[in-house]
Amino acid sequence: MPSNEPVLVTGAAGGQQGSTGRHVVRLLLEQGQAVRALVRSDDARAAALRKLGAEVVVGDLREITDVLAAVRGVRRAFFTYPVTGGLLDAAGAFAAAARRAGLERVVEVSQLAAAPDAGTPRMRQHWVAEEVFDWAGIGAVHLRAGVFFENLDFLVRAGGGRELAMPLGPLDTVLPLISGEDVARVGAGLLTDPLPKCPDPVVLLTGQILTVGEVVETYGRGLKYVDVSPEEWRERATELYGDTHVVAHLDKLWELFRLIGSHHELYEVTPSIERFGGRAPGTLREFVRGR
Repeated sequence: MPSNEPVLVTGAAGGQQGSTGRHVVRLLLEQGQAVRALVRSDDARAAALRKLGAEVVVGDLREITDVLAAVRGVRRAFFTYPVTGGLLDAAGAFAAAARRAGLERVVEVSQLAAAPDAGTPRMRQHWVAEEVFDWAGIGAVHLRAGVFFENLDFLVRAGGGRELAMPLGPLDTVLPLISGEDVARVGAGLLTDPLPKCPDPVVLLTGQILTVGEVVETYGRGLKYVDVSPEEWRERATELYGDTHVVAHLDKLWELFRLIGSHHELYEVTPSIERFGGRAPGTLREFVRGR
């Protein structure tokens, strides 16, 4: 049942990388759950959250004084951090504040193959963040998600809807995918009362497995895949994202998919989406039609 005690949601304003925080706010409010939304800037997006009924607080996730104020009076929280520098600073500050405030559950967004020997720096950082949350003893649950539909869609839009330029090798290279909304739906399910009993602290989230060719076919409308070189990708991405952290992560991520090719033990649709999110995962086709 919903509680009058607010659930704290970080990343609540949303962005181009899935907007899981914003989706979680909406989903919780629709259930009648009080929500405290933490945003970086008090802008139009913050105003929209207030209009939905959320309590909005402004702060920097990397700043412990801001986070201590945000967690005051809450027992549950959703943590997400954009693909940019500062993840471990934010995770450390949040874990310390959550431990001091006595939080009983923190659901945090991680990456599918997070591990100390993972193939990208960002994945390795996510694994360290998971360890920090676990050490804090705050009932952490880690949502290890595949590639968001939104990230592919951003690149399709960047190509004017005519070209998907990525260094992924042949059309049969496989991608583990999921919608940002499905990740949020699982997060909201894990945060609402009554709390699920003893969930696995690591929840794998993949909603659809598609080849690059199937992605292009799904979009249709003359979209063409261009297998650009890693060097050309980095040059384009530097201009497109304007963030060296994003470029470094995606450069290594696309390389991993290119090298793995068509099979990996993690390439399967996971039942946890329906179990905790309440319905079967959405498809890329549904996402494209609804955007």
